[in-house]
Amino acid sequence: MKSSKRVFLRTLAGAAVFAAFSGAAFAQQTVKIGLLATLEGPFAAGGADGMRGAELAIKQRNGMAGGKKIVLVKASSDAKPDVAVNATRKLVEQDKVDIMVGPLSGGEGIAVKEYSKTQPNITFINGSSGAQATTLVNPSPNFFRFNTEGAQWMVGLGKAALDKGYKRVMLIAEDYAFPYSQVQGFMSEYCRLGGKVPVKAWVPLGGKDYASVIARIPKDVDALLVVLGGADAVNFLNQYEAAGGDKPIVGGSITVSQDILNYKGKRRDSLVGTIAGAPIADAYDHPDFKAFVSAYQKEYPVSSGAYPSPSLFALVYYINMKAALDGLDAVKGDLSGGQAKYRQALSKMTLKTPVGDVRLDANRQAIGTTFITEVVKDAQGNLFNRVLRKVDGIDQMLGMPKEQFKMGSRDEPSCP
Repeated sequence: MKSSKRVFLRTLAGAAVFAAFSGAAFAQQTVKIGLLATLEGPFAAGGADGMRGAELAIKQRNGMAGGKKIVLVKASSDAKPDVAVNATRKLVEQDKVDIMVGPLSGGEGIAVKEYSKTQPNITFINGSSGAQATTLVNPSPNFFRFNTEGAQWMVGLGKAALDKGYKRVMLIAEDYAFPYSQVQGFMSEYCRLGGKVPVKAWVPLGGKDYASVIARIPKDVDALLVVLGGADAVNFLNQYEAAGGDKPIVGGSITVSQDILNYKGKRRDSLVGTIAGAPIADAYDHPDFKAFVSAYQKEYPVSSGAYPSPSLFALVYYINMKAALDGLDAVKGDLSGGQAKYRQALSKMTLKTPVGDVRLDANRQAIGTTFITEVVKDAQGNLFNRVLRKVDGIDQMLGMPKEQFKMGSRDEPSCP
């Protein structure tokens, strides 16, 4: 009996050692990446397309980077900062991911940036969050953003609006960090060149009733500057159409993304002619972008629920996931030493993207390209964004001297 017990104990010990070594070997051959996007709430459609973009970057490498297999662990939020942090905490502290990619929305990005400071051995790479403050205010040494942000996306749109004859516009925007950035990017130029914004209507994220906002639209404004995304944009557009609204629209980046251009509503067609600023232009005629669109369409046909062309969210998540994987290639998968070599590689990288090269500033924030676009309709009735102008090398100061730059808020800028 004692002999059998000793054999059993030896077998158990051997199995434990084997499991430990097998686990270590598996860990050495894999890199676990956490992927967070908003799959609930007003930006759910954009979040789903963001996931497609991130997954496409991995599929294009057959699931490998730096000689290691990529294990993807997904999580969802609903555009609320506390929910995004809780989802990120689970991925980092329970699922033990090595690298985080996400989140989607502006307030979420600021919150996750702050959380990243408590996890110095994990590298955080943005998803599509575009609030200025994420990298401009108290930046985190282990948070990287390879996409340009909301204010950068609007550079050139102020002049384009004035060129269309829009000398006075009313602002309608969600009341949180990302729209503040978009409005700052637009108004800094628009006000400087003589434009006026007599009314600002800040609305809650996830709002459903826009009747009081529509009632406030002055008769003497030339256009509406609308910085709403997802379900919020759809709700506003439908209600504005029902109320007989006919003002032309100047769009925020997420207001003319493919998830909005493909909703089924009467007001959809009246978006034709809308000018906007964005990091993507559906009709951008460059081989790298066309290859990206082709790969997206092949992997995610419209019949699967995807869009005729990748949305802003798909592109930006693709860019950030590509950065994560390119960094792993650069260090041959070496994440030792608190991931120091990996972060150094990310910091020094010139990232090749479908819309041009991206490099990072001292705050690990992208310097890159913006497009001024116009919504048009193709022969099949699909809406898409054509390129009016391409602006390269935009930094977070938007070309202004640092002493003149002011970050966007509810009240800044102002030109009533």
